[in-house]
Amino acid sequence: MAQAPLLSRRHLLQLASLGGTALAAGALAGCSRGGDAGRLLSVRGQLPSAWLKALPSSWRSQVLDTPAELLEQLRAPSPASRLISLGDGWLQQLPAAALQPINAPALLELLDPIAQAPSRLFAGPDAAAKAFPWAFGTWVILLRNRPDLLRRQSEGWALLLDPSLKGRLVLPASPRLLIALAQRQLSSKPAGVPSPGDVALVDQVRRLHRQALSLDERQGLNFLLAGDADAAVVTSQRAVPLLQRDPRLTAFLPATGSPLWWQLLVRQNPTGPAGSTGSPLPLEWLRDGLNLPLLDRLLAAGWVPPLPAAQLAPALKRWPARLRPLLLPPPDVLERCTNLEPLNAAQRQGLQQLWDQAMAG
Repeated sequence: MAQAPLLSRRHLLQLASLGGTALAAGALAGCSRGGDAGRLLSVRGQLPSAWLKALPSSWRSQVLDTPAELLEQLRAPSPASRLISLGDGWLQQLPAAALQPINAPALLELLDPIAQAPSRLFAGPDAAAKAFPWAFGTWVILLRNRPDLLRRQSEGWALLLDPSLKGRLVLPASPRLLIALAQRQLSSKPAGVPSPGDVALVDQVRRLHRQALSLDERQGLNFLLAGDADAAVVTSQRAVPLLQRDPRLTAFLPATGSPLWWQLLVRQNPTGPAGSTGSPLPLEWLRDGLNLPLLDRLLAAGWVPPLPAAQLAPALKRWPARLRPLLLPPPDVLERCTNLEPLNAAQRQGLQQLWDQAMAG
């Protein structure tokens, strides 16, 4: 087999970052105070519309179609404060020096300890908090009319290699995520970033890739819904709304866990006069996203704030039992979930080599 072409620019961005994916709907919010207003930038769908509509009048919303367009906007100077909402897989593209600390210790203390590392952008325990992690989740296996596979969910991620799924499986577009899933097929406790010399992993990535009908969890879902695919690997946020309206679909998170995805808010330094801090952070708006009634609206769209389980429990009890583990995994499963932390240059090169080896076989 001829060697596959090098990864696209989109894939290289994903590989260089965390492998996360940005998903679903957004809308414009009101504004007042003209040029003095702070600005909230997001990708279409990365903030629930109910929450976005509650944005205070001292802030205005700007919604971009793709993460790449949002990042391009951020290269232009702005005298106004800017909050940016992006998935963790893209935030590595923002220079850390251009970000202000998130001065909201009381709000950050409300979150579960699992949110501490992403709040520091994975920079270590002594680093300042530069992000507000407002939602998180896992990757799950979504099935269409396959109760036989659902009964075998104890096989975990290895189920994706079932012969009946060859050419009927939708996988994510991120090479790093595919490598992470292949690692979990080989071990319930993946040992961090792999090396290109891992022959078994190279073979596993190759086998997984050959199963795929499509490498695009967003557009590829059309294949699943139309009956051209039987299974897809998607974010829990993507799965939950679909499961509520389509009885043909079922989903599960393997007991070995999965990589985590995060939605984060960061604050960019304004380019105004020296010492300018811009508009105050909309603390009450952030707090509203963690509490009823907005919390119910977020959960309905699959967005789960990283609150302690005891605090989420009352809201989750109102959900069907089959959906609760997808919104918030049991503690033992959540402990096996891992973050896809930023890669250094050597690690990126190593994963690129591993991917090239797998695609060349």
